[in-house]
Amino acid sequence: MRTLRKRKRDKRLPRSFYERPTLAVAKDLLGKVLVHATPAGVAAGMIVETEAYIGEDDPACHAAPGPTRQNAPLYGPPGIAYVYLNYGIHYLVNAVTEPEGSPTAVLIRALEPVEGIELMTTRRSQDGRRIETSDLCRGPGNLTRALGITLDHNRLDLTGSELYIEDRGFLRGRVSWGTRIGIRVAADRPWRCWLTDNRSVSRARHQA
Repeated sequence: MRTLRKRKRDKRLPRSFYERPTLAVAKDLLGKVLVHATPAGVAAGMIVETEAYIGEDDPACHAAPGPTRQNAPLYGPPGIAYVYLNYGIHYLVNAVTEPEGSPTAVLIRALEPVEGIELMTTRRSQDGRRIETSDLCRGPGNLTRALGITLDHNRLDLTGSELYIEDRGFLRGRVSWGTRIGIRVAADRPWRCWLTDNRSVSRARHQA
């Protein structure tokens, strides 16, 4: 795993960071750090891949049917976590974006582990298999398992003290854009972005 360089001290992202156009937030989240503080310890990873979901006109967005009990967090204030169970198997974590009432969010697809690697490994390798550090948080379901994120964390404030995103000054490098993956509709929209040369990106070959 490459050595990460720091430019400035840690800084939690303010709500105003999320209250912007979703594609801008998706790009600007790259290089930021998702942190989960638990009694078992802190686990954190630099965000290396994101994917945007934009409103009721986006067939792949959970807001496409209009407001429901499940998608209610999407319509709430920016900077809130939207966590859901995908296909009954994996928990996925999103950051709600844009002003309240605009149902948009950024899915966090992959992280490069930076803190709590031993804890992440324990959570991921319950069957005793060895997992490379770069693979621990590759993919949205893997990263939630590694960080211990579940439905209990749905609606948490990402500017709070349990599950949050901060700027640790990591130099993120070149950014690539491509089509969204892992969905059945509107997969042709180039709303996924990633750090071009990062080993923890889920499927970098899908480049626009």
